[in-house]
Amino acid sequence: MSSRSLSVLGTGCVLVSLLLFGVLHFVPPSAELDWSRRTISQYALLSNGWLFDTATLLLAGGSLAVLAALWTSRLLTRGAAVALLLWVVGLVGVVWFEKHNWAVGPSINGDIHRAASLLAFLSLPAGALLAAAPQLRRSDAARWVAAGGAVSFLCFTPILWALVSEPWTGVRWWRAIPLGGVERILGLAEVATVLLLAVWARSAHRLEKAP
Repeated sequence: MSSRSLSVLGTGCVLVSLLLFGVLHFVPPSAELDWSRRTISQYALLSNGWLFDTATLLLAGGSLAVLAALWTSRLLTRGAAVALLLWVVGLVGVVWFEKHNWAVGPSINGDIHRAASLLAFLSLPAGALLAAAPQLRRSDAARWVAAGGAVSFLCFTPILWALVSEPWTGVRWWRAIPLGGVERILGLAEVATVLLLAVWARSAHRLEKAP
């Protein structure tokens, strides 16, 4: 497939995944969750959890198609490609290892779920910035991608602050902030970054075809 076809396919998958995530917020029983406190992966434990799994896997598949489009257009360094691939792996891991109810005790499955979430949240902005850095002076699209990566990192800082401050505040990190709200803002920033990457791949394809 051409880079344009891959980027279009990726964009379509990401937009459908975004629609499904939106539906989860408005249909029962998932609509009954507290958006500000409950993380998005909590939806996977409900009767309509298949919507969460489908949306997350569509996001992973769409992101993989965008990665392939960028690679075909020679817009990725190896470091950027590895980081973006880790984002995809993290998303699949979030589905494969479901969120755990920590009230019933520790769980290796739950630990892996958390690790996969962290991997996904940090790998995408890292990949976006690594990809955009060599092109910042020459491409408006690259600058938008870099902005998306930077905003995604900024959206993660409340979680980082909660983790770092826990030893002296005594407040468990998931209670120190409205974790669900922070995660949703972060998720929107990262989905927007994937879409910006897709736009960049399409713009590069048009330049290649220009006479």
